[in-house]
Amino acid sequence: MTEKDLLPLFEAARWAPSSYNGQPWRFVIALTQKDKDQFMNFLGDFNQQWCKKASALVVICSQKNFEYNNKPNRHHSFDTGSAWCSLALEGARRGYVVHGMAGFEADKARTELKIPERYEVEAMCAIGKLDKPENLPPEIAKSETPNHRKKLPEIISWGKFTWK
Repeated sequence: MTEKDLLPLFEAARWAPSSYNGQPWRFVIALTQKDKDQFMNFLGDFNQQWCKKASALVVICSQKNFEYNNKPNRHHSFDTGSAWCSLALEGARRGYVVHGMAGFEADKARTELKIPERYEVEAMCAIGKLDKPENLPPEIAKSETPNHRKKLPEIISWGKFTWK
């Protein structure tokens, strides 16, 4: 993938809704092999195996305070999740796999990428083309099937909070 291939995904993220139109999301993209090698070192062992052939690795951050008044934005993570989802959906629409990951060392990413404390290091994602399951390590290939999702009554309620 090239920078030109990736830009439409981030353009979709750019247009995600956010509180006060603050757009707190920031994406640090590794596209060169040198940068990808550095970003791979942030990942846990499982994720390193899973995405070693990814075209791009991305560290996703969110600015904790609003830019317009520097007051806390309690929705920064939610808004950044909206941008991430827009990126992932646009990637899928274009035939790419955009895989989000929480299994990484956020503090290491913060230190090595010099991310200021005013940003939350939220997640990472890998972007690329789908590979054949037989090209993956066996323990990872087994997980490449649709997974269980909770039934709607487990995640929605009508008119009141019903979970313990």
